[in-house]
Amino acid sequence: MKPQKHGCFSYLVVRKLTNMELQVQKILNQIKTACKGIFSTNLIGIYVHGSLAFGCFNWDKSDIDFIIVTRLSPTSPEKERLIKDLLEIDKICPPKGLEMSLVLEEHCRNFLYPTPFELHFSNAHKQKCSDNLSDYCAHMNGTDKDLAAHFTIIKQTGIALYGKKADDVFEDVPKANYLDSIKYDIENAVSEIVENPIYIILNLCRVLAYIKDDVVLSKQQGAYWGLENIPTKYAGLINKAEKSYRSKEPFPMDMGNALLTDFSKYMLERIFEK
Repeated sequence: MKPQKHGCFSYLVVRKLTNMELQVQKILNQIKTACKGIFSTNLIGIYVHGSLAFGCFNWDKSDIDFIIVTRLSPTSPEKERLIKDLLEIDKICPPKGLEMSLVLEEHCRNFLYPTPFELHFSNAHKQKCSDNLSDYCAHMNGTDKDLAAHFTIIKQTGIALYGKKADDVFEDVPKANYLDSIKYDIENAVSEIVENPIYIILNLCRVLAYIKDDVVLSKQQGAYWGLENIPTKYAGLINKAEKSYRSKEPFPMDMGNALLTDFSKYMLERIFEK
């Protein structure tokens, strides 16, 4: 029996969705309903990327990543209503919450780098939204290098939650821009790896995989690539990061800060070598 598509989850038709999958579907449905109600015919589409799109979502470790595309710039009241709705939806979300960027269709079809965005929301900004929503919505716009990576993943494996197919909305991101985007994300790995080892270890692996093999990978896939292509003295680190990423277990800090630092330096040397 062939797998059938159900939102962000591929499953056999004889299998029931897990409670976690049902909860994610509920969240995605609420996002879709909110966006349709706010933007109406101005809404081009909603596109899921990140771990949900790659099929390695972990309720305890992942956020729900999505891009909203509109034809015209949203009004201030529309932005405020969207953030209010997302704050309400956030109450039933995983611990890492939602990460959303709203972009214009013209910047998807005629790609610019860094890419302009109209509005952004994530866990890191919830307090500012609560403190002064109108001020937040008025000033939370600009350009974001990360969007080059998000667009690339949407084109490769993203899910159209609503609207047009991704290929009909997003132009191919030039490889040089994608590479700069993912390098930008890990350029401070040496100073950040001790505080955020899972994210940094797995991201370093997938960045090097793209440079060496021209493959766009998830964090989990990056770990598998790393175990095959990176010196075995770092295998323990990569294994522990991958295991923690897909489970509830924290990263074991007895691995040692010196080894973490050594790994990040080695990887950055290979990533940025001429």
